[in-house]
Amino acid sequence: MIAVLTGDIINSAQTPVPEWLPALKSLMGEWGESPQDWEIYRGDELQLRLPPGKALRAAVWLKALMRSREDMDIRLAIGIGTETFRGRRVSESNGEAYRRSGRAFENLKKDKTRLKVSGGVPDADKSLNLMLRLALQFMDSWTRVSAETVSLALAYPEASQETLAERLEIRQSAVSQRQTRARLDLVRELLGYYQDDYLKQIGCLL
Repeated sequence: MIAVLTGDIINSAQTPVPEWLPALKSLMGEWGESPQDWEIYRGDELQLRLPPGKALRAAVWLKALMRSREDMDIRLAIGIGTETFRGRRVSESNGEAYRRSGRAFENLKKDKTRLKVSGGVPDADKSLNLMLRLALQFMDSWTRVSAETVSLALAYPEASQETLAERLEIRQSAVSQRQTRARLDLVRELLGYYQDDYLKQIGCLL
């Protein structure tokens, strides 16, 4: 089984491309090579293929990256399932994961949400997507500073607040305050639920 993320950048036209595209490409490169594993096309749309265990963390990280730019955000749909054909480009590949990702992405605007998961098990999907909708109540409101703090915490998951403070060139107490405002504790719990419970419910063994 694989996971496929399909998404588009919100307000990309209002921000100069050099201010966000290089950082987006650099982060996408964390999960593979372009164009086999990821592509950015039509200017502000993207697709990413990666192991299911990394998918939600990648989605939250991508959101934090884009929220750290003024007035920008991202819509993302995660599809999990089989891959029946792998093309030279991720956009040419096919299978359940791609179809589920595509259908979920098409429903994002209708459902008025910016992050959705489809793993083929309705009860499990319903529970996780409810959690995501609740989490988006604060994630959609991350300030640039909060989003930057979350992005750094995801980049260095084992780093202490002191280490993160050194990287941000601020006090440890300021890092703690930023993480609290960003609700990083709840983000980590959500990622833990996805990893430890949701993937098992849909029969995805890591």
